[in-house]
Amino acid sequence: MNSTELDILIIKTAGGDMEALESIYLDTREKVYAYALSVTKNTHDAEDVLHDCYLKIYRGASGYVSQGKPMAWILTIAKNLCLAKLNEHKDRVDLTEEEWNDRLEAMPGLTTEERTVLKNCLSLLAEEEQQIVVLHAIAGYKHREIAEHMNLPLSTVLSKYRRALAKLEKM
Repeated sequence: MNSTELDILIIKTAGGDMEALESIYLDTREKVYAYALSVTKNTHDAEDVLHDCYLKIYRGASGYVSQGKPMAWILTIAKNLCLAKLNEHKDRVDLTEEEWNDRLEAMPGLTTEERTVLKNCLSLLAEEEQQIVVLHAIAGYKHREIAEHMNLPLSTVLSKYRRALAKLEKM
């Protein structure tokens, strides 16, 4: 779904159209979940963020102002919910390796080879590098979108991504 279609669905949601909200959910849930999981590193928290994100979309759709980047608006909501969740659970337990493997296996659109590479990669990368790789490789975000959502310069995202790939190549 392109940005214009997503904009239209958000506007329809503002008018109470539940089918439009459902379409938004079906089209964006994997990206929102992947983002939330990469930030919280906890499946329950990521699922909570996913749920709460669409409630906030429904409640906030009337205040949405189209700037041609509806996915950025959605991920900003998810980001704020993730930060709130992290503050709420300072003593949270991160995903175990088995839980990461289970989540990667459940993600559609990845080949077996890509899953294997990602599993090995995640254990070698710094937290920020992990998040960039998950957002790019699993959720399919462009580097500039990742930079916007992580509040990092594009050059930093690109260098961290290249550094992560270099680590993978060494492996």
